[in-house]
Amino acid sequence: MKIHHDLTRENDRPLSLAIGFFDGMHRGHREIARAAFRTRRPGWRSGVLTFADHPAAFLRPGSEPPMLTTKEERIDLLAAAGFEECFFVPFDEKIAQLAPDAFLDELVYALEVRAIAVGAGFRFGHKRAGDVPFMARHLAARDVDLTAVEHVVDDGERISSTRIRELVAAGDFERADHLLGHAYELRGTVELGFGRGHDLGFPTANLRVPEKLLPRDGVYAALARYDGRDHAALVSIGTNPQFGGVRRTVEVWMRDFHETIYGRELAVRDLRFVRGQLVFASIDELMAQMRNDLAAVPYPTYS
Repeated sequence: MKIHHDLTRENDRPLSLAIGFFDGMHRGHREIARAAFRTRRPGWRSGVLTFADHPAAFLRPGSEPPMLTTKEERIDLLAAAGFEECFFVPFDEKIAQLAPDAFLDELVYALEVRAIAVGAGFRFGHKRAGDVPFMARHLAARDVDLTAVEHVVDDGERISSTRIRELVAAGDFERADHLLGHAYELRGTVELGFGRGHDLGFPTANLRVPEKLLPRDGVYAALARYDGRDHAALVSIGTNPQFGGVRRTVEVWMRDFHETIYGRELAVRDLRFVRGQLVFASIDELMAQMRNDLAAVPYPTYS
């Protein structure tokens, strides 16, 4: 997938474009992608327009929600959806001040857009003044097709990034993964920790997680992927109050794994809540609980 960081085109082939922020690239987002692909005609390009940072980070700094995906993860998911091009542009003063008609004309004339797919609730332009009815009228006059995709509902519940963030924050990954249509993942570099896990007989990999939403503190069963292989795992997320910790950490214990992997990438997925973060009366009680936690890891080691 070709990445562009501004609204310029490199050829004159018409473009079918999906527009949205697409945090998490959940099942509702995938319907918008499919709508864009359906409107594409032979010889046309397929593309997606999204912003590098959440618009709220520019408009109301500090009010932006925690992300379900890092920038790199979002681009990976958009590429996996099948888009040929991604317009991954900054949301800045220039974008924020564009009137709705000017925003649409920028797409039509700068990018040669001939079809657009958005969610039915899409708002755009200065102070979010533009909506789908305005978009339909404006684009029809320029012979551009518009598809507005209705909200996707699952068991009576609208699928949205906001709802999925609530589920992830609560540690309800079974429901979050279902609405996403793929497993929520924590991916990062293994860094040096305090070595307490090794001393206790449960050596862990300390994960430096990029800035994205973490679930509530606790212990989770999971699958950890390293060097192309999956390993049954326990993941501890929290501040280590047993040892007076203050910084949140992500520690991963993997079954049947004995390598030293500092500086290497590790990813965990299929997280399932086991128990909350606890403080024990003694280290012996902590170790006994850790042995009990192993019963929550039913998965075999995958190759």
